[in-house]
Amino acid sequence: MVAVTPVSERPDPPRVAWRRQMRERVLREAWTLAAQNGWDRVRIADLAERAEVSRPSIYKEFGDRAGVGQALVERETEHFLLGLAAVLGADRRSFYDALREGVAHALAEGRRNPFIRAVLMAARGGTDALLPFLTSRPDPVFSSARDLLTVWLAETVPGAAQQRRVEAADVAVRLTLSHMLLPGPGDADVPARVARATCAVLGVPGASAG
Repeated sequence: MVAVTPVSERPDPPRVAWRRQMRERVLREAWTLAAQNGWDRVRIADLAERAEVSRPSIYKEFGDRAGVGQALVERETEHFLLGLAAVLGADRRSFYDALREGVAHALAEGRRNPFIRAVLMAARGGTDALLPFLTSRPDPVFSSARDLLTVWLAETVPGAAQQRRVEAADVAVRLTLSHMLLPGPGDADVPARVARATCAVLGVPGASAG
């Protein structure tokens, strides 16, 4: 009997695999250039040279420079949310500990990833370089993080009223993003402060919440 490899386990055709790799290389180089010099100075010619692909290939994949920017915003937002979800979903002794670690992760990502901070600033009028890529969702990091946290709170604190969970998610994300945009000398205590504030909105104990 001949074994049949499931479709999901079959390798991509060479053309599909090359396209995926090319797309990732271009976005990786776009991130590097934007982090170093700002999005205004990212050019298709530079991306083609650094990613070792032709300019026509980039135009065919992304349409134009704006298409690269849109794809990069979506990619970095997705990576940020996946990392946050992983931290929140890890085993912890309490809800408070998980939330505190989630805030700490978000702050660390804000320091590590200048592009995420640039997206946050663009959504708040800090720069117009990325504004054209935020038209479908003007504040993608904030709204997506709030949605993620609202769902997580429903699973983690099911006894809290729905409206309180929505308000708590909003408070937690707003406080966290404000510190990502305006870091201060006392940021080491921010995760605990945000977690306590969120617990207060939910009406559950602070460090002992579980």
